Amino acid sequence: MKTAKARLTGNMLIAQSGGPTVVINQSLVGAILEAKRHPEVKRIYGARHGIKGILSEDFLELKKESAQTLNAVARTPSAALGSVRKKPTADDCVQLFGILQKYNVRYFFYIGGNDSAETAFIINEEAKKVNYELRCFHIPKTIDNDLRENDHTPGYASGAKFVACAFMGDNLDNRALPGVKINIVMGRHAGFLTAASALARVYPDDGPHLIYVPERAFDLEKFAADVKAVYDKYGRCIVAASEGIVDKEHKSIAAAFIREVDSHGNVQLSGSGALGDLLAGYIKQRTQISRVRADTLGYLQRSFPGVFSRVDAREARAVGVLAVKSAVTANVDGSVVIRRKPGKKYEAYFELVPLISVAKETRQMPDAFISDEGNDVTPAFLDYARPLVGDLPRIGA
Repeated sequence: MKTAKARLTGNMLIAQSGGPTVVINQSLVGAILEAKRHPEVKRIYGARHGIKGILSEDFLELKKESAQTLNAVARTPSAALGSVRKKPTADDCVQLFGILQKYNVRYFFYIGGNDSAETAFIINEEAKKVNYELRCFHIPKTIDNDLRENDHTPGYASGAKFVACAFMGDNLDNRALPGVKINIVMGRHAGFLTAASALARVYPDDGPHLIYVPERAFDLEKFAADVKAVYDKYGRCIVAASEGIVDKEHKSIAAAFIREVDSHGNVQLSGSGALGDLLAGYIKQRTQISRVRADTLGYLQRSFPGVFSRVDAREARAVGVLAVKSAVTANVDGSVVIRRKPGKKYEAYFELVPLISVAKETRQMPDAFISDEGNDVTPAFLDYARPLVGDLPRIGA
């Protein structure tokens, strides 16, 4: 990170990128309200649909918005400014800096995941090349929970709570009409969100009975044997599988059936039910189980109203505030990360790291969170996730 003594005076630009979440607007509003406190920030521009909006100069003036209006936005799921999946090209960067100079933007904030952190890093590097004084910050967000340096990321806990609630309901449904039910959960490289399905268990025979994550090689024959064993024991079986599960050669199971990719080269795993259909079809072929169903939770996990984590909302607001405060008062660039203090009682704190530390690359679930068989999670994961997600609906007596 770079430091300088004199504070910059100029305008601020903020944008959102990647998949929306229930709490991403908390970060947006936290940043705006903090910026209003600093006279160095003259105007506050919001770019609609991320980098795409910057390139087309599609800006909103946000400084005039009242605290009442902004707080209403903060409580609303999804990206209020609109989002995008776009990686800037070299030509885009040239055009972009012309626009930043035109609007005298000296503070740039990009809310998003690892691809968004990479974009922020690219912009920051281009600013250095042309000696343009620009404080550039990445504000973390991703329900996948796969940003490096972070214990967890804003958006994850609320997404995890939705997943847990969905599996609670599916477990009751499956008790009434027994069979095999397979649910595909978001998670390209990391299984944190899929693992959260384990929070749905109340009684010993509750589902999900099997959990598969990208961190362990997935074998179709072993999968069929696992399902058959559970079905023989309980007369039913609920499966949670990450969209990003891979074979022993680290090749995506679903990618073989999907051809669409985004500008970052990522296969659009969540836009298809292909993986669920594949797994359900395989169980039907390899077992004598007649009732086998599959659902893909897909985009429902990201912005579901009414299902949110209070911890998540609070921390999402905090990272937005800290990003702006650090950029203006400490005159630094970087990314805000969330750490967890050691001890049984949950407590978080926030730090700043260089953009390069978070950009592009992802992290995965620790080995300690995954069972030796590779088809479940451990108590260590439950201890990790429970304080983030908070209370779940009470089931039964």
